[in-house]
Amino acid sequence: MTTATESRHSKETNITVTILPEDGQMKISTGIGFFDHMLTALSVHSRIPMVIEAVGDLHVDAHHTVEDTGIVLGRALNKALGDKTGIVRYGSAYIPMDESLAFCCVDICDRPFLVFNGEFTNDMIGAYDTCLTEEFLRALAFNAGLTLHLNILYGKNDHHKTEAAFKALAHALRIASAPTGDGTAFSTKGMIG
Repeated sequence: MTTATESRHSKETNITVTILPEDGQMKISTGIGFFDHMLTALSVHSRIPMVIEAVGDLHVDAHHTVEDTGIVLGRALNKALGDKTGIVRYGSAYIPMDESLAFCCVDICDRPFLVFNGEFTNDMIGAYDTCLTEEFLRALAFNAGLTLHLNILYGKNDHHKTEAAFKALAHALRIASAPTGDGTAFSTKGMIG
């Protein structure tokens, strides 16, 4: 994975994301405390240092900021992964968080798709709308070129369920983006996509 930067500037948001080498220093600021917590977990557990600076129209709500961060992060990941040769490509992980359990399976294949199954009890976790978890995942998958399946299998606490989901995604990405060592495309077609 190489260093990559992507930005998006609109009337609703101003977002820049940089993917750094593995020893890079992570910094995340979106103005949404719980979302920062989830993006930090994603960065730490995937071992993909990210610098995310997002300013959005939070006086409206968090939707534009969360979705647009997914778009920009997805584009940065796509750029950092290059032509996707020499990576494992597939990754999956079960992650528990106290009483909650999430499972994620990812294919870094340039054929974006999202299957998300998860239910939340509450509308909000702090200033974060729980329904935005699926919006973020969709934006990320479609802009990074991921086939992404994420299931929150069970749980009671929405914080725990969401955190298990983000950490499952992180571990699946870490496995899928790991180098194979031979530099070839992990595909019967000889190329990804």
